[in-house]
Amino acid sequence: MQHAYKSKLKTGDEVVVMTGKDKGKKGKITSVVTKTNRVIVAGLNTVKKHISQQAAMQMQVEAGVITKEMPIAISNVMLADPKSGKPTRVGYRTEKDGSKVRIAKKSGEVIDTIKKAASKKGAK
Repeated sequence: MQHAYKSKLKTGDEVVVMTGKDKGKKGKITSVVTKTNRVIVAGLNTVKKHISQQAAMQMQVEAGVITKEMPIAISNVMLADPKSGKPTRVGYRTEKDGSKVRIAKKSGEVIDTIKKAASKKGAK
């Protein structure tokens, strides 16, 4: 059985696909499915799905052939480095002010802040 783990990737991250039919392509993560360790990337890993008239009425969409984005395993995508655009691992660093940030391992560039610095009580 596959166990869900906390992903270092978030919705809105720019990622590069490392394996599969879309290898080398970039896209933004639209959703992260932590239960199955997968991500859905906008415009990548698309499949054609045939929807009958009856099913279309229930889903309130038009019947026929639609293209749908399918999930990709988290292990098959890597964050795109903000500086170079090349694939990089994600790390964490605690800043001097006490805030925790996500960083790109390749360039050391800060991606975003995870936890803001705790404000001191009684400070004016």
